[in-house]
Parts: sequence; C-alpha cells; structure tokens
Amino acid sequence: MLSRFVASRVQPFADGREFEAAGAYEIVAGKAYGEVAPEDPLNHGIVNLSRAPRNERGAVEYSCDVHVLRPKDTRRGNGRVLYEAPNRGSKRALMFLNDAPECNDPVTPEHAGNGFLMRWGYTWVTSGWQGDLVPWKDGMVLDVPVATDQGRPIRRLVRTEICVNRPGVYSRPLSGDPRVRSYAAAGPNTSQAELTVRMRSYGQREVIPHTDWAFAVEGGNGSRETTPSASHLHLPDGFIPGAVYELVYMARDPLVLGLGFAAVRDLVSFLRYETEDGAGSPNPLAGGTRVEKVYAWGRSQSGRFLRDLVYQGFNEDEGGRRVFDAIAPHASGGGRMFLNYEFARPVTSCQQHTNQLEPELFPFAYNIMEDPQTGRSDGILKRPATDPLVVHTQTSTEYWQKRGALAHTDGRGKDVPLPDRVRMYLVASTQHNAPYGARAERGKTRHLSNPLSIGSALRALIIAMDRWATDGTAPPPSQIPRSADGTLATPESLRTGFPAIPGAACTGLCNRQLFLDYGEGVAGGVIDARPKAPADGAGYSILVPAVDADGNDVAGIRLPWITVPLATYTGWNLQSEELAEGELAGLLGSCIPFSRTRAEREAGGDPRTSLEERYRNVDDYLRQVLASIRSLVEAGFMLAADMDGMLADSGQAFLDAVDTQQRERP
Repeated sequence: MLSRFVASRVQPFADGREFEAAGAYEIVAGKAYGEVAPEDPLNHGIVNLSRAPRNERGAVEYSCDVHVLRPKDTRRGNGRVLYEAPNRGSKRALMFLNDAPECNDPVTPEHAGNGFLMRWGYTWVTSGWQGDLVPWKDGMVLDVPVATDQGRPIRRLVRTEICVNRPGVYSRPLSGDPRVRSYAAAGPNTSQAELTVRMRSYGQREVIPHTDWAFAVEGGNGSRETTPSASHLHLPDGFIPGAVYELVYMARDPLVLGLGFAAVRDLVSFLRYETEDGAGSPNPLAGGTRVEKVYAWGRSQSGRFLRDLVYQGFNEDEGGRRVFDAIAPHASGGGRMFLNYEFARPVTSCQQHTNQLEPELFPFAYNIMEDPQTGRSDGILKRPATDPLVVHTQTSTEYWQKRGALAHTDGRGKDVPLPDRVRMYLVASTQHNAPYGARAERGKTRHLSNPLSIGSALRALIIAMDRWATDGTAPPPSQIPRSADGTLATPESLRTGFPAIPGAACTGLCNRQLFLDYGEGVAGGVIDARPKAPADGAGYSILVPAVDADGNDVAGIRLPWITVPLATYTGWNLQSEELAEGELAGLLGSCIPFSRTRAEREAGGDPRTSLEERYRNVDDYLRQVLASIRSLVEAGFMLAADMDGMLADSGQAFLDAVDTQQRERP
C-alpha cells in the first residue's frame, strides 16, 4: 500500500513547448512511501519479508524516488500512462523511444528528442525499484530494510565476480560495481574465503593465495595506502584487465530486495486507481483525464525486471486489480531477475564472459511448458485474470548473450507457439545498446561496434500495443527466427554459415546455460554460492539467428539498414588483445563495412558484393531505401512520421560509407 506521495519539485518541461494535442508538459518529481503487510498472501513470495523490521502496524516500510512527466493540463492527455522501470537507476525511455540524448533529469527542449511520447499524449512515470543502489544525483533509488534472524545478523556464503577493463586498478567494491552497495564481509579473515582468477569464462579457475589479497580499499586521490574495508577487495599487484575474479566469502546483512516488485505495484496502482494517498495528498494524475490504460516499458535489466514482476504475481494489486494492461520488455532475452533472493545481486548481467553462474532460471518463456532440467511445468504468464498483454522485443545480441531463443523455444531447440497474449519481435542484426546517433567505433574490440538504432520500430510497436489493449486490434504478427524454417541455428553452424570475410570469422561462441543445481533452498530464494554443474555438461539448447550471404540476420524486423545494407551487422563482437582476447565483448555487436569498389573487394578477398556493385549512386540507394520504408510502414513496423527522418539518415550513412576518409576497414 502506498502511504504517502510527496512532490518535492514541480516545473515546466521543455521550456513550456506545446506538443500538438497534449499541449505543454510539466515535471513532478518526489518520493513515494509505502508499507507491505507480510501476512497478505500477495506478499508471501517476497524473500525475507517476514524477517524485516516492522512498524507499529506490523508492516514493512520502503520508500522510492518517483519522476512524472505529465501534460500540464491533464485533461489533454490520452489517458495512458507509460511506466518505465529504470535500468540501474537510470532513465532510458526518452533516449530509446524519443531519440533523445541520455539524461537522468530531462528538463530542456533537447531532452524531448523527437517528442514522440508527448506528441501522442502519454504520461511518463518512472520510479526506483532496485534497493541496493548507492544514492546518486537524479538516480532512481529504492530504500529497503535489512533482514535479520530475530535481530541477529544473517550470514551466508555468497559469490561475486569482478572484472575490470583497464590497468592500474587495485581495489574494487565487492559488488563489482561502484553504483551498488556491497554485502559486507562478515569478518576480515581472508583464509575463510576463496578468490580465484581466470582469463576465459569457461577456463580453469586458479586460486589466489589468501595472503595475496585483502578486504581493504585504497585511499584514493592517487594514494596507494590501504585501509581495511569489509566492502572492498584489494589486490596489491592490481587486477588484470579482462580477467574474471571470483570471490566466495561469508557475507552479512541481506537486503529485502524483493520489495522492488511491491514498490512498483503499489505506486502504479495508486496512480491508476486512487484520488489521494493515505495521508490525504492528491494523486498527481487525478483531476484530469481518467487514467484508462497503463503500460510498462523496460530495457535490458529492467525488461527482465518486468518479466519477473509478472511471473512473481505482482501485476495484481492488493485489491485484486490488474496493475499493467500491457508490458513491453526490450532487450531482456530469455532472462528474469536475480532480485527476489537472499543476498541477491540484481545489478549483474549473465553473459558469456562474466557472471555465468548467476541464477537466471526457468521459466524463460511466457507459456507454461516443461523444464528440460527438472521436468516441472511453469511459465511467466500463468494468472489469466491479471496477466498483461506482452510486446517483447529483442536485438540480435540477446540471442548470443542473453539466451533470447529460450523465450520462444522449449529449451531443447524446438519452437513453441506463443500465447495469444504475446507478440515477439527480433529487430534483425542490431546490438543490445545503440541509441539514435550512435556511430561505429572500435574500443577494446576486434570489430567496429554496431551503430544501428531501432527507435523507429520501438515507437511503432508502442502504438500497436496501445491499440491492442484499447480496442483489440492485433499487432503485426511476431517476427522471430524459428527452428522449423531454418532461420534459428546453432551457434556452431555460424562458423561455416557466416561469410568468409578476411579477419572477421564467426567463432560461434555464445552464452551457454548448463543445468546448474543451486541447492534445495532455491525455491525459497536461498542459493548455494557454488552451484553444481552436471558432469556430462548438459544444458539448455542455445540458438541464434541464421544469416544471409552478407552475414545479416535473415529473420525478424529487417529495417532498411539490413534490406538495403552498407555493411554486415552482427549482435556479437569479440574482445581485443587488450582484454580477454576472443571472448565475447559484452553486449556489443559488430559492424563490418562492405568494400567500396569491386577492385577493393577482390584485392582483399571479401566475398561480399561491394557498394559500387550494389548501388549505382546515392539516388539509386535511396530509391531502394524508400521502398523498404514504405513496406515497413504498411506492415506496422514503422510510423509514417518517421519516414523522412529515416530517409535522411540513410542518405547520410551512404555518403559516409563511400567516403574512404570516413571509414575504418576491418
């Protein structure tokens, strides 16, 4: 239940700019205070809730940051709220849906981007749900209590991984991320812990003697002096860039992080259904156009959060009402969250190189099916009375790094029919994170990064989702690779199925998922720090999109960048010799440009047709792009309002590609 909503700031947005029918917008920022009754059956699933301190009413309290962007005249809105679950405390919806610059306090006209959400009259709401974040300016944080054993500290062996990407690092927080609070070591004795290192995720762990490291931290400001710290790992010789350091240690004081689900449920239910909070203060969305529909959008970590919120039963409020009519998890792959556990670490992202052992567990799909590991049946959508509609979008990277195929296969490699309430789309050959304006750049990677932006597709699908929830108009059919038609393939097959581009071979390396045993307590949110792997190496079948002769994904929503390509674009990239060479490079994809001329192509041994062989000139290229754009608009994968911008961006991309002074060859 939401006890209080306190607005600390109300101010105009975008200098009072008028957005068509919705008019001017304003910001309402503040804090929400809530309390959760452990005895309520809807809250029973929150791990350690019964061990949290209670107030005089026997409830557990929390508070979270809230940010609202609403029409100043709420009567002019469209009656729809788009709730964004922030990613590690950061706002991302305006960045990816409005093509706006990254900003955690959007205020100026520039922060409106193309104005998409405002032009359509949406109210945008976001709030803190991650309870272990270190508070920071404009970050969306949730405050939750520590669980105890009747007042005594809870201690348990936990596992954490630390990986740095630059030399000269000697101390790191035990969380592995300075944005996140660490679970403090229960004692300073390193002999009671085990620290290992390896350069390859699937390689042999080497034990680091307990005398060669400490629970300590450097003084900072260039000082090499250290002081004891129960929340830091210190290596006197420094961390090796790219190496995976795995620490198993006795930790204390777990946070009740599962309250993040209740905090979102209670806030959104209040905004949707109530006129005032428990203290009599008004609902900031009341008094104007009635809130008719509420949708949720989350990207990557927060997309997984939304999937898990629904799975854990928090799309039903304490009055038995549906919270979200529809959710749009983007770039979540087949994962849920390492959140509702004792000593959870929701900041982590299980990838091929790091955090392989984090519990991103079955079920992965929305429909109920049998788990190949345990034989039990389960699914994300299993509460028909309150389950939302789902528009699930993912990039090619999710198949390589986030086990995206498990969201629509049975874990054995066979397709499963999607539930009627679900639409799923791969945006072909795109990488996990490429906002509007991204450029192909080479960091500590073998190839240039993948710059393809996908905002045009995401915007069209938001509108399609709205129509689906409003009047039942079905969105476009799902566009995903499938085993049955050969568009979903084994990673190993891409070693030969990928074009033989000199210096750009596909190794087939992906984020596998073994049948790990986390112990008998896993159902109650308590996991073993050292999960057991099967001796035979058995695991779920991980599949990836098949590619065409250029190396671009065959299936999915193929934007003009792919139907009229200038390069090969992948969802994977490889680390360079500066790090763990040959391992997958985080959530980055690759851009491998085509040769400019036939002579250049033949001289380099490139099997892909050159630009001059494909397109007579920029006008020829743009004619083909326009045809592709029109087909996407007709199919419902692009809005007509985005046509001119896409055409202009394509023309500039072509000119950049043919200018050899602006291109970097692989």
